[in-house]
Amino acid sequence: MHLFERTAALVLLVLCLPAMIASALAIWILSRRTPLIAHKRVGRGGSALWMLKFRTMWGSRGERGEWRWVDFIADDRGPALKGAHDPRVRSGLARFLRRHSIDELPQLWHVVRGDMSLVGPRPLTQREFREYYGVYADEVLQVRPGLAGLWQISGRNRLTYEDRRRLDLEYVRGRNLGMYFGILLRTVPEVFRGQNSW
Repeated sequence: MHLFERTAALVLLVLCLPAMIASALAIWILSRRTPLIAHKRVGRGGSALWMLKFRTMWGSRGERGEWRWVDFIADDRGPALKGAHDPRVRSGLARFLRRHSIDELPQLWHVVRGDMSLVGPRPLTQREFREYYGVYADEVLQVRPGLAGLWQISGRNRLTYEDRRRLDLEYVRGRNLGMYFGILLRTVPEVFRGQNSW
């Protein structure tokens, strides 16, 4: 299964490469900063995971950061800051990339490397695990974090952390091939619709 995932992720990465290059160029033109960022998350077994994403938050056009291939961000606050009208997301392109999860396509590389799975609990920060998962954190961290998960087909960003914890535990405790492929199949239309995502 692990070999299948890595092979499938590599094929998807190649197929998505034109869209990823176009997105990266557009982000660079609009922000004048590196298109890729890496957020510090917790991987399987508690290991550090620098999760790649396309940059969708930047300041005014005049603000330029030092150029590097990837900006590493160890901010531990996590997605709790997200909102449908997040003032940090100032570009229509950025909102489109986030709504349809295009900003997360670079994470296919993590699946190719074996750090993530195509399906699993979404990666969280240390603080999120500590504050919202508590004694259940170790159980969730038994599996690789996923590119897609139960939360994405069950309400996405409208869910509370309590909902996410429940769904993550449901996946970890009951995962099987039927659930795995069911989540994959249901994720595709969710991403295209872009509902409950910001």
